Amino acid sequence: MRHRSIHDVMTQDVIKVRPDTPVKEIAKLFSRNDITAVPVVDAQNRPVGIVSEADLLRKEVSVPDPEGRGAARPAQWRVGERARSEAETAGELMTSPVITARPEWNVIEAARLMDHEKVKRLPVVDEVGRLVGIASRCDLLQIFLRHDAAIREEVQYEVLGQVLSIAPEAVQAGVRDGVVTLRGRVGQKSMVPIAVQLCRSVDGVVSVHNELEFAYDDSDSTSGVTR
Repeated sequence: MRHRSIHDVMTQDVIKVRPDTPVKEIAKLFSRNDITAVPVVDAQNRPVGIVSEADLLRKEVSVPDPEGRGAARPAQWRVGERARSEAETAGELMTSPVITARPEWNVIEAARLMDHEKVKRLPVVDEVGRLVGIASRCDLLQIFLRHDAAIREEVQYEVLGQVLSIAPEAVQAGVRDGVVTLRGRVGQKSMVPIAVQLCRSVDGVVSVHNELEFAYDDSDSTSGVTR
């Protein structure tokens, strides 16, 4: 069993810009391609920054309101914020340095990095730092779109069968809307939490309902309790 990799879910045909791309051209790219961010790359196709809708909006709010309502107060901004509000090119407007991922990372690693760094997307780079794709939060959520049949097959035959050596007639896995239900009987009580945890780690699993019984309570070797 394995988690899906970034390569499995990333967008490979990446729309990108150079540091000298005008801000107005970036806005047109957003509109034409229905995207919310673009990586900024150098001459070697290495990401040097990223421009998002938030960056464009920050620039927009710096424009004085002719009617005086909600006017921005650039005088209170830090030097870097003021410079970005006056940006004319991607290089001047971009957020840098950019947080990147590798294509062989699994989706769990990428999700944790996004959460830790508070970013919504990760440019994906190869071993020498060249851009090969981009992964968004939406891309990572694709694992929850796996069909129930595919999830059940992985749980029943890979997790229970290959990893835990539990015969199909001993424990059956049912899956509905990503929720796994385990029914049957295992040999030892200690196997129950292990089976539940491994099933929970399968891509696309929303939760696991445990209805397992056990033949022997190995948490107390003197009890001889069975269920």
